[in-house]
Amino acid sequence: MSDAKLFIVSAPSGAGKSSLLKALLERQSQAALSISHTTRAMRPGEVNGQHYHFVDVETFKQLVEEGVFLEHAQVFDNFYGTSADALQAQLDEGKRVIVEIDWQGARQVKARFPEATSVFILPPSVEALRERLVGRGQDSDEIIDRRMRDAESEMSHQDEFDLKVINDDFDTALAELEAIITR
Repeated sequence: MSDAKLFIVSAPSGAGKSSLLKALLERQSQAALSISHTTRAMRPGEVNGQHYHFVDVETFKQLVEEGVFLEHAQVFDNFYGTSADALQAQLDEGKRVIVEIDWQGARQVKARFPEATSVFILPPSVEALRERLVGRGQDSDEIIDRRMRDAESEMSHQDEFDLKVINDDFDTALAELEAIITR
């Protein structure tokens, strides 16, 4: 791979973004994920500092006040933010850095890094998205309904992104994403 570059990857919840990025990072040693801060609770199997920097709301708000974040947003009932210094350090190391954020954060990062390549991952259909969310077994019906409403809103912003990948077949979507990151 060539020099450092920044990539913004967004998707509605359940589109397979995290699974695709995990597989991509296992295959591409020059690619790195920017680790965001969040106020949400850890899910089973997540590790603080590896999946997210888990902080309480008070700490998060303090970091916002200190200007630590390149971007930050409230998504569902939680806050998420990307450390500007940590992101720059990864770029300085020559990494292909991937920022995994929602469309609001993507706008903020693109404003600061207009050269970044933005990618929106889509599910093959709204029905498939609902099946994936239910299949996770992590959320109540009420939360799934809310995520579906939010997903439709998120997908309405897909045209703001440079490229789109439809995650219908995982291996095909992974190959498309890898081609984008390695070019």
